[in-house]
Amino acid sequence: MKKLGKIVVIAAPTGGGESTITNEIIRRFPSFKRLVTATTRKPRNNEKSGVDYYFLSKSKFKAEIAKGNIIEHTYVKNRRAYYGSYKFDLEKKLKDGYNVIINPDAVGAKYYKKNYQAITIFIKPDSLISIKKRLIARDLNIKPTELKRRLKNAASEIKNESHFYSFIVINRQGKLNQAIKEVIKIIKKGLAKES
Repeated sequence: MKKLGKIVVIAAPTGGGESTITNEIIRRFPSFKRLVTATTRKPRNNEKSGVDYYFLSKSKFKAEIAKGNIIEHTYVKNRRAYYGSYKFDLEKKLKDGYNVIINPDAVGAKYYKKNYQAITIFIKPDSLISIKKRLIARDLNIKPTELKRRLKNAASEIKNESHFYSFIVINRQGKLNQAIKEVIKIIKKGLAKES
């Protein structure tokens, strides 16, 4: 019988770098997969259902919660969308022996820490100016109101949510590789402790 995989939570405010760090870990370590979460928001650019997210209608999302298929979720008011963890995606990856990286908010991080003894890591930018630069680089057409809203949300997450995580890694502007190395070191230490 295959050994069940472990869960690693990597979270950050918008533009904090958690997706880049997650993708780099998965690229370097084939035993890791990312949890594909469910959302009610519309797909952006070339996003594909089942790859980037499971894109569900609000009624379908609520039905999946009622069935116990979405095990934790949150409603992001300013995006007018639900986000949550799809149980079958998680269980399949764990049963197949993969370590699963999840990029949730604080609600999800607390859930996985309590129910799965997950290793929880918060990626903290060195400053809000760094986040601003990354958001503009990512979307040159970002509206000033949207940029302001995202920066306000990021500041709130850093202040109010970072203490929920077991580890905090600073992602300094231009020093992404250093942050990746620190995250890998934390994960290796955590997995060695559990085996």
